[in-house]
Amino acid sequence: MEEEKTDKGFVIKDKRIFDESGETRKEELKREETGTHTKADEEPAEKGGEKKAPEDYFPEVTFSSFVFSLSTTVMYHFGDFPDPVTKKMEKNLAAAKQTIDMLNMLKNKTMGNLDDNEKELLDGILYELMMRYVKEQAGG
Repeated sequence: MEEEKTDKGFVIKDKRIFDESGETRKEELKREETGTHTKADEEPAEKGGEKKAPEDYFPEVTFSSFVFSLSTTVMYHFGDFPDPVTKKMEKNLAAAKQTIDMLNMLKNKTMGNLDDNEKELLDGILYELMMRYVKEQAGG
């Protein structure tokens, strides 16, 4: 079933790599050997005719998501999450302190410019992270 025209006026193309017996189709072998692919070989475009870039799938960056991201970085440096490459959970208290200091600087620089929820979030996260840092320094 290479190409089949229907009575409705549209064409059905068989784009499967394997035939009914499970063997690689001759057309696919030729494409692989020559390295040629047609526009039809590519994935269909997203709705609206455009493909979305990977960046389009990330959630919107807000002040709150930024603060959560930095706090997650601190928890990583406390050894709460394994390194994605080595799979080891390692502590780096100097890096944790530096990121806590960044959050504190952010608090000072944004003073008077945050809404109540953002201020409460930042204050709460900073308090929890600083208390955790003190505990980690003490060997806990």
